Amino acid sequence: MQNKSDLQTLTESVVTFTTERDWDQFHNPKDLALALSIEAAELNEVFLWKKPEDANIDKIKEELADVFTYALLLADKCNLDIKEIVLEKQKRNAEKYPVEKAKGVATKYNEL
Repeated sequence: MQNKSDLQTLTESVVTFTTERDWDQFHNPKDLALALSIEAAELNEVFLWKKPEDANIDKIKEELADVFTYALLLADKCNLDIKEIVLEKQKRNAEKYPVEKAKGVATKYNEL
């Protein structure tokens, strides 16, 4: 028997939470993507007009949890393996941003 990953456990937890409340009917990929974007904007709002160190850490945790929750639900709804898609993207980024060109700079890949 294979042990569950932390991501699998979290995904199952949020899916169970929403299923118990019959919210799955509202969770199509489009609406989950919109909700994710809205929650990310709410996370940004925590930092608005403040020095980063002055942002309320409890609000950061709350909004970041919402971002992760919607990301997990969206991946689940689209039958995506989070580990796989993140590692694939990281591989593509490594090709676009080779260490010898990108180290210590914030330049877009097409301008390196």
